[in-house]
Amino acid sequence: MNSDISIILVEPQSPGNIGMACRAMKNMGFTSLRLVKGCDRFHPEALKFAVAAKDVLEAAQVFPDLASALSDCSLSVGTTRRHGKYRQEILTPPEVSQRFRESATSDCRAALVFGREDNGLTTEELSLCRWHATIPTSAEYGSLNLAQSVLLFCYELGKAGQSPGGGRPLDLADSGEMETLFTHLRASLERIGFLNEQNPEHIMRSLRRIFFRADLDSREVTVLRGMLTQIDWASSGFDGRKRS
Repeated sequence: MNSDISIILVEPQSPGNIGMACRAMKNMGFTSLRLVKGCDRFHPEALKFAVAAKDVLEAAQVFPDLASALSDCSLSVGTTRRHGKYRQEILTPPEVSQRFRESATSDCRAALVFGREDNGLTTEELSLCRWHATIPTSAEYGSLNLAQSVLLFCYELGKAGQSPGGGRPLDLADSGEMETLFTHLRASLERIGFLNEQNPEHIMRSLRRIFFRADLDSREVTVLRGMLTQIDWASSGFDGRKRS
């Protein structure tokens, strides 16, 4: 399963942390690193701290934004230390391993997403991920180094082993398909005046959570988009005002 999981670092600020994250990944058998912008991965500090994991560092893929880094991933977990209105159902590393174990198929790509060392992932970036997770730490001092966080999650995922099988394997729609659905959904709901023009993301984040929990496959996404297309056609003459 490890070869089908990518570790994504969003705008890492310290080259040393990138190198140490590569070492942590290779310790646990993970080799796919994706970087969303950030500092120079070939900085001497990165190469120094990668030690024997320079191959992981050199093979890393760089993306302009998180959406593109996740586009081929069906399962994704955004890590966060903060809870809040849009950060509900926060999983622990063992729970993430269990979700991956239950949902992964032979051709399923998954991703673990880690944010910036100082501010983590934004609410918008977390909304791109199917699940959210955190590492329970001391209330007195809960901050973990980026590479430590990568190591703990990779350790738990390494223990997960293979899918237990049985039942119908989930063939989940990947992130690119889901984002296309959400874009279409937002446009359709704006057309019929359902979303608040001043803050459309308030409802869209709730809808994202609903659809992510539904574990949609590609065919179901196509069905939903067909329904939205019909809504678009039927509402083509609607002026956005509710009738009394």
